[in-house]
Amino acid sequence: MSSQPSADDLERAIGRKVLVRLVIPCALYILIGAIDRTNVSFAALQMNQDLGLSGSEYGFGAGVLFVGYMLAKYPSVLVYERIGMHRWLAIITLAWGLASCAMAAVRNEWELYGLRVVIGITEGGLSSGLMLYLSHWAPERYRASILAIPITSISIAQVIGAPISGLLLDAANPLGIPGWRFMFLIEALPALALAVFAWLHFPDHPGKAGWLDSAERNWLAANVNGAKRESGGDRDGGRWDMLSSPVGWTCAAIWFCILASNYGVMFWLPQVVKGMTGLTATETGIVVALPWAASAVGLLLNARHSDRTGERYLHVALPALAGGGGLLIAFLAGPGLLGLAALTIGGACTGCTVAAFWAIPIRLLKPAALAMGIVVINMCGSLAGATVPALMGVLAQWSGSFLPPTLLLFGIAAACAGLCLVARSADRNGRAQAKR
Repeated sequence: MSSQPSADDLERAIGRKVLVRLVIPCALYILIGAIDRTNVSFAALQMNQDLGLSGSEYGFGAGVLFVGYMLAKYPSVLVYERIGMHRWLAIITLAWGLASCAMAAVRNEWELYGLRVVIGITEGGLSSGLMLYLSHWAPERYRASILAIPITSISIAQVIGAPISGLLLDAANPLGIPGWRFMFLIEALPALALAVFAWLHFPDHPGKAGWLDSAERNWLAANVNGAKRESGGDRDGGRWDMLSSPVGWTCAAIWFCILASNYGVMFWLPQVVKGMTGLTATETGIVVALPWAASAVGLLLNARHSDRTGERYLHVALPALAGGGGLLIAFLAGPGLLGLAALTIGGACTGCTVAAFWAIPIRLLKPAALAMGIVVINMCGSLAGATVPALMGVLAQWSGSFLPPTLLLFGIAAACAGLCLVARSADRNGRAQAKR
């Protein structure tokens, strides 16, 4: 007579299945989306001159995408909840792929701004929807690691995308068009294939996953915070509780700081490296890939250590502070081994904060408020993307140096660390009150 699997056995089995069937495919969407959002940083090496863009105009064009992000964030998640994962993901992926293809045809700054907003609208709910979707499947023991893998793909996108973008810029192409136009066109094509895959692959919720048995489905409904709301197991609070939650807004502020640092690096690093070293686009791509490769490794190690220890807040605060310091040292050191080492370490620490962060709002927010919480947090991240790269462009153009933008990123990193300590204190107080 076979014995029933223990809760630990179920949790491990579910974690393995979710990793292979959902987490890795979700990571692919975030990877391609990140390439299509940030490849403008490489296009700028040629595009700015071709279109006559100033530093501030480019910075605005890079950041204006996040206006569309903010506009579409909540409506997109509402559509996801209404029509289900596979339909929603297929539609938005097809739309962003077509808009990214159209970037190859821009003729002036206004067309650039318009298409960047459209891409932001089409991708607006992607990260929120996927984080919400995976919250229905992620056991607590593996939560930071499960969320780390899709988020790691943002760093991997830079590791893969930076050298490929550099090569496409420098290479002769069969269409005879400028390299930056050819780069936009080629790098948009994978999204069109992923739209078809989304329609065919993703179950809308655990109840529709044929690869889970009934015991595994029941365990998810009873034990996973995000799945409880779906199954009706936790009606405490409401969808709009996030808007009156101090800890929710603290999480949103932390995410603003994290993405401000990350997007500041993504959108400006190629120009900083090329300006300091005079390398070709291909060589610049290789150098730019180094901190993001280190970031991918650091993100996974940081997430695994966070899961193993159960500590979340210092796993965001300390890397954020180290990342800001590393970027500042890299700028002050200039070209050379010390500058490259500091750049790699700074980029690694800046990028590895992301996965440990997402375990925080899932822990602090009530299940019913989780969807709205994820949306609001991501909207604040979009605000960071819309404002900080543009502000960096203004500072660089005003000063004629990248030192003020680098100091801005260091200050944001310090603020992130302080906010994490505030959230940790609130968590401790909340748990102490719950025990009384």
